[in-house]
Amino acid sequence: MGGKKKLGIKQMEKQQVNQDEAKTQDKKKETKGPPKERKASSIMSPDGKVIAEVKKMGVLTPYAVATRYNIRISTAKDFLEQLQANGAIQLVSGSHNIKIYKSAA
Repeated sequence: MGGKKKLGIKQMEKQQVNQDEAKTQDKKKETKGPPKERKASSIMSPDGKVIAEVKKMGVLTPYAVATRYNIRISTAKDFLEQLQANGAIQLVSGSHNIKIYKSAA
């Protein structure tokens, strides 16, 4: 029923060390260099070379396309939707999280 129990000596020491480390980390965060440049998330234009490579892939997911072309997953999703609208690929299965495509052959 009582209140908060007293901390032992070791526990107080650990708590003090953790607070000191947190302060030094905050100082390090403030002294970071210039911010990194962000890539533009423009949709890739589906040219013949890219479509040929996509057709070689058995299963198309946004993650697979994003890792292969080094783009963001949101951009890969838009790119796959654009290819589906063009008729280059077909939707096999999908939910609100992930969509799986295959090449239209």
